[in-house]
Amino acid sequence: IAYYPHPKSCIYKLNSSNKSTLLRKMDETPQWYVLRDLSRPNSKLSAFDKLTGKGIKCFTPLVRKVVTQGGKQGWKDVPYMRDLLFAHSTHDVLDPLMAPGLRLQYRYVHGGFKEPMTVREADMDCFIRAVSSSISSKYYRPEEITPAMRNRRIRIIGGPLHGYEGSLVTVRGTTVKRLLVELPMLLAAAVEVEPEFIQLL
Repeated sequence: IAYYPHPKSCIYKLNSSNKSTLLRKMDETPQWYVLRDLSRPNSKLSAFDKLTGKGIKCFTPLVRKVVTQGGKQGWKDVPYMRDLLFAHSTHDVLDPLMAPGLRLQYRYVHGGFKEPMTVREADMDCFIRAVSSSISSKYYRPEEITPAMRNRRIRIIGGPLHGYEGSLVTVRGTTVKRLLVELPMLLAAAVEVEPEFIQLL
């Protein structure tokens, strides 16, 4: 998504005793877990509210929509995908919150055996930083991304997204330029960028 250096990889020889130690340490290390919010649309508290109320850092992409409350219409920021939620915490903290009555679930890795889906720290930070820099981010589900949207590769030179690389998305009929940033298989966002910061690759 962006141009952040990857941490150096390390290779360990694991035996049965230090395997369990490593897994325990992983459970104690905060990660970005991908969750499903199964609460009803009219619930007073969403899973996002419940988790942040417990001091857990969360992220969900928001879009502004017209909603009716108490017979009156007004604008409100609502989740782009109602059941998609990212929580930065540990397995040990989140596990008790996955009880059936709490309407919260892990999303699992496809083909894995009950392996909770996670997003790399750097990738999540890049995505959040990108959408936070834009006044109006446009979100896309993975199946909505077309080959044409990935045609023109660019790098951002200068500004709040300096160093980011991705695809240039143009909207027909407007002069707005957007950079496509992705969380593969989960979500993509087209964020506004200034033309003078765009370098074609």
